[in-house]
Amino acid sequence: MSIQNFIDYVKIYAQSGNGGAGSAHFRREKFEPKGGPDGGDGGRGGHIILQGNQHKWTLLHLKYRKHIKAGHGMAGGGSRKSGASGEDIILEVPLGTIAKDAETGEVLNEITHHEQKEILLNGGRGGLGNSHFKSSTNQAPRYAQPGETGQNREIILELKILADVGLVGFPNAGKSTLLSVISAAKPKIASYAFTTLTPNLGMVSYRDDQSFVMADIPGIIEGAGEGKGLGIRFLRHIERNAALLFLVPADSDNINREYNTLLNELGKYNAELLHKPRILAISKSDLIDEELKVLISQEINIDVPFLFFSSATQQGIGPLKDEIWKLINLNPSLKGTAFEEEE
Repeated sequence: MSIQNFIDYVKIYAQSGNGGAGSAHFRREKFEPKGGPDGGDGGRGGHIILQGNQHKWTLLHLKYRKHIKAGHGMAGGGSRKSGASGEDIILEVPLGTIAKDAETGEVLNEITHHEQKEILLNGGRGGLGNSHFKSSTNQAPRYAQPGETGQNREIILELKILADVGLVGFPNAGKSTLLSVISAAKPKIASYAFTTLTPNLGMVSYRDDQSFVMADIPGIIEGAGEGKGLGIRFLRHIERNAALLFLVPADSDNINREYNTLLNELGKYNAELLHKPRILAISKSDLIDEELKVLISQEINIDVPFLFFSSATQQGIGPLKDEIWKLINLNPSLKGTAFEEEE
């Protein structure tokens, strides 16, 4: 999906419908010229509804729908006939979409399941007809309720990618290459920074016909947690990942420092991200020999497990998938020791 088509943030003005007025009608028939009150109720105004759609991956279809208005309820009629309800507006959104009040930042709704429906704005209630107000002391009420006014507000829709594991690393750490090797996803790959400008999702096949979803998040830069570059726009997608896979290339000047810098950027953006289970994968390990791997392993001083792998030769891909599977399903205690590679 191109950067032009991937939209993960839109602001819309939404307005639910007004309720219809109740009727102040009296029954008038040939042999009953002075019948009692029989005014019907007004119909409710249309709702603005969010509905999850697992086949949508972007908010592009809402980018140019700046004003969204539901239908108004119809007025009630005689013979206690209720007015028709206003037409609901259903906005289909990708899973992982959050709706916020643009003014206060309050979270209004959250969509996480296919076909999940949440009312974003309630339509106004229809007014009661005069038949409801008849009593022993008021046999002929000549009034009815007006319809309730609908709601309106500016809404921010924000998409946060849902995935089992998210890839975290600086530009050119090898995230897109790993995703292309481990799944059927075909992200853009090149040897310059910020090749990836949109999150990419890949379905990774595992043993016994099982699978998990991996998300390639665009590369983080130092200062991203404070909004530098495109940091915040990208970092919010990591919030929905069940686990995090940190990638640092084997030719890094200082693996400990690079890992801690990445961790620090996540913490500055959202401290809760520091509580997600995570592992460190040292990419591009085909560039170093076994002796150097041993030396690097002795120098690594972090609080999570780590392993070496190479997307180019697919060395260590099997153990990497095993550890990811354990991380997202069993959440084992993190011991900070290297995993053994497959024979």
